[in-house]
Amino acid sequence: MPVHNSEIAEAFEQIANLLEITGANPFRVRAYRNAARTVAGHPTELRRFVAGDDELTDLPGIGDDLSDKITEFVKTGKIGLLEQLKSELPPGLLELFKIEGLGPKKIKKLYDELAVDSLETLENLAETGEIADLEGFGPKTVENLQKNIRRMKRLDQRFLLNEIEQYAAPLVEQLRGLDGVDRVKIAGSFRRRQQTVGDLDILVNASKAEPVMEAFTGYEDMVDLVAVGDTKSSIILRGGLQVDLRVVDSQSWGSALLYFTGSKEHNVALRGMAGRQNKKINEYGIYQDDNRLGGATEKEIYQQLDLPYIEPELRENRGELEAARNDLLPELVELSDIKGDLQTHSTGSDGKNTLREMGEAARELGYQYLAVTDHSAYLAVTGGLDEEALKRQGEKIDKLNDGWDDFRLLKSAEVDILPDGNLSLDDQVLCQLDLVSVAIHSRFNLSEEAQTKRIIRALKNPLVDILVHPTGRLLGIREAYPLDMEKILQTALEENCFLEINASPMRLDLDEITARRAREIGLKLTISTDAHSCQELANMRYGIGQARRGWLRKQDVLNTRSWSDLTTKYLNS
Repeated sequence: MPVHNSEIAEAFEQIANLLEITGANPFRVRAYRNAARTVAGHPTELRRFVAGDDELTDLPGIGDDLSDKITEFVKTGKIGLLEQLKSELPPGLLELFKIEGLGPKKIKKLYDELAVDSLETLENLAETGEIADLEGFGPKTVENLQKNIRRMKRLDQRFLLNEIEQYAAPLVEQLRGLDGVDRVKIAGSFRRRQQTVGDLDILVNASKAEPVMEAFTGYEDMVDLVAVGDTKSSIILRGGLQVDLRVVDSQSWGSALLYFTGSKEHNVALRGMAGRQNKKINEYGIYQDDNRLGGATEKEIYQQLDLPYIEPELRENRGELEAARNDLLPELVELSDIKGDLQTHSTGSDGKNTLREMGEAARELGYQYLAVTDHSAYLAVTGGLDEEALKRQGEKIDKLNDGWDDFRLLKSAEVDILPDGNLSLDDQVLCQLDLVSVAIHSRFNLSEEAQTKRIIRALKNPLVDILVHPTGRLLGIREAYPLDMEKILQTALEENCFLEINASPMRLDLDEITARRAREIGLKLTISTDAHSCQELANMRYGIGQARRGWLRKQDVLNTRSWSDLTTKYLNS
């Protein structure tokens, strides 16, 4: 079976977790965590490196040892070191790392002192109160722990968009290559670009269904056959993803695509609208009495209801039908509208590529500018820049910009917002930068009032431009910290600041509801990748999907503007 990047990344993350519990060298642990991020963010399946002439060691942070382990996993489906660690430690320990607020040190303490070796044991001891008596825990910690366990169970079967793509792309490619196949389309929440996906719906238009079903149910990545029929089947892929496939004829293609794209709420509202016109919609078409009115395209269905085409990202029954009736649908932002990326990282802090490499990669994407927002030195874990290091980086950027006449690398930084709302770099340093981004990386547990005041104070600094990953969430790992987002949006608007939609598929922060609210009050947003390598610049597409779900247009997004437009009209620095 083919090995996907997400599986390699997960294996490296598991090795890092288990090594940390055993007290291994911190640098060794960090190497595996960095490698996991490199692998997860790489756009090419690494099994192709192993099968071809490309060298894995050309990837940032991948040396000979890690290269050998990737090769081992691709060829055997296992890594000897991981199997050894699993045999030495209870396998249930790995499940505990999925719980927000439980890191290796706490897990090791629970294991050493209370013999907690599984989720079940943890839940039982939390219920009896024994964990609350453990040093470093306490009743409040246990209460949060129980809440996070419940949340983890709810989210455990959801997949990030980049994970879904790794599984879906080769399957779709194989189906498209079959004789007689005209069209293949992924529908469902994936097509609507929802932030996480539970399962995958694939529609195929083909002259014959039987060859498609044979190829699908015999797919090499399948581990379980759920159902098989003449025109629809379901399988489970390695990793637990369920995929449902339907073969649809041409005259019903649009109605089936509309039906299976959803959302359920949008479809219900659409059917209600049709009913009031004495029409009926189902997955086969749109009808009036016994007359079939259409269904070959989605546009045809909408036209029969006197509506313009509604983009998939808007189909959540959040006012899109009313907007369509009144000709008020937004012309949504496109990936091609983006002129630059305003949050990335280099080897100056915790990135994998140099300033030049990041700049050249951005130029290849056709960007006019790139902000390398390396971390300030407040948190040691990010390997950030102090005042002198930031000055030296600025000098390097000046030299690089002298060699480019069609591109600009911005002097910028991701500056920590301290618990009291001050910044981790002085104003005399910040005023030397082209762009100042601010973020929270610590003290996530402050109250809503305190956290909101903290951010508002930072935004009131006249040198601040952008609040990045504003709510701090990590999908399936960490919830957003409590904030009064309305106050923050209004403050940003008043202070000529902007908020970011972070395009990292594990963040997608802001959520689409807040992004739409920003648009309503006239606050522009940025879409940035938070890329820690050249490859992760491609994550911009996930941020575009999130922005489109938030009804954002080109004019609502700051980095659709030229650099000269940004400096003359928008940035504070």
